[in-house]
Amino acid sequence: MTRPSATHLVLIPSYDTGPRVLTTVREARAFWDPVWVVIDGSTDGTGEALQELQRDDASLRVLVKPRNEGKGAAVLDGAREARALGFSHVLTMDADGQHPAARVPAFMAESARRPTAMILGVPVFDAQAPRVRVQGRKISNGWAKVETLGADLGDVLFGFRVYPIDPLIAVMDESRWMRRFDFDPEAAVRLCWRGVPWVNLPAPVCYLSAREGGVSHFRYGRDNLLLTGMHTRLVLGAVRRLPSLLRQRRARRGGATPATGSPSAGPGPG
Repeated sequence: MTRPSATHLVLIPSYDTGPRVLTTVREARAFWDPVWVVIDGSTDGTGEALQELQRDDASLRVLVKPRNEGKGAAVLDGAREARALGFSHVLTMDADGQHPAARVPAFMAESARRPTAMILGVPVFDAQAPRVRVQGRKISNGWAKVETLGADLGDVLFGFRVYPIDPLIAVMDESRWMRRFDFDPEAAVRLCWRGVPWVNLPAPVCYLSAREGGVSHFRYGRDNLLLTGMHTRLVLGAVRRLPSLLRQRRARRGGATPATGSPSAGPGPG
């Protein structure tokens, strides 16, 4: 077990994820201290189960929202509370078991080495990954390149990443969007616009079947419509920011903005 961090925490938003969230939290706790969970209006009893788990674990905190408002809203609430208690960074991971808890220390160490950067996970898919999910995300990644004039943000739909809290809250306060499934891609693009550097690190993805406890709330019609509206907003926003985006692109080509990185071998954040 790692020593407690006073700056970096794992933040897990959860909505009706079933028993799998308990496994995810235990796995995260095996690799990091502290871990927070934001229960986003769940009605499946997992909020109560996690609160019971919290009673025996001082490094686990469970925040309960009275109604479901979306992943982005849950992350924002957790980030605000974390900042109020002096934390500077949050690593977001999904509650459904897709994200690799074993990679948490490497991502946190890289964040400690580059505290102004967002550390973006780049998914490594295995043969079991649904083809429609793998191919479909290429659309959002292509649009993100357009919206940032070619910035390599890896996979903008992959939510396993470390955010510096202050700029994350700032970009979310500037927009009434980014509160639901549009959170992950829009956060990456808007933080890039803001000049936040990034580091891309690989992370394996595990798609669990329903028999294995996997839960997905993605709805192809509803959420693809949401993503379409999001990319429309971001393209229009990129047009308005064209001079500054051109300056950023020149800086990237000159090597001033990091786009890739590797895990630090140094000590983790304290």
